[in-house]
Amino acid sequence: MKPILLEFPEEFTTERLLIRKPLPGDGKYVFEAMKSSLNELKPWMPWAHMNQTEQDLEANIRDSIAKFITREDLRLHLFNKETGEFIGSSGLHRINWDIPKFEIGYWIDTRFSGKGYITESTEAITKFAFTELNAKRVEIRCDSQNTKSRAIPKKLGFTLEGILKNNGISVESKEPRDTCVFAKTK
Repeated sequence: MKPILLEFPEEFTTERLLIRKPLPGDGKYVFEAMKSSLNELKPWMPWAHMNQTEQDLEANIRDSIAKFITREDLRLHLFNKETGEFIGSSGLHRINWDIPKFEIGYWIDTRFSGKGYITESTEAITKFAFTELNAKRVEIRCDSQNTKSRAIPKKLGFTLEGILKNNGISVESKEPRDTCVFAKTK
């Protein structure tokens, strides 16, 4: 079957979150969250160093909508179920539909960090990948020095399969960095 023909829910909920595909107009929420979180995102996210406008982010959102439709990349936005506030972004990336295999990425608006939202959303997205998309493998990759990001897969029972030495470049210092590879398999 061609991935573009796959039908699956485009939103789901957890105890506190609405997790859904991106929609036109989400650029304003993402822009505000990024603006308030740049200092925390800059050490880890190359895009946090770009001088992006709200319009740039809306264009990026619309590109991610197209990729969601074609099933190239499944970006997901996280909202507080009760208040409707945008909390962060996650999704299933680097997809290999032949296996199927996915990589979860995530970032959170700093105003909501430390409350367990990323752990909650990552657990739900992992379950979604296995139950709705028949995943055989779900990975989380992160910089070995990003202790907050490393804590998520550990809490959720992912296995640290290895640390890839000098696999990436530090966003800020441009020095080689190590990448942790965590995985759950079916």
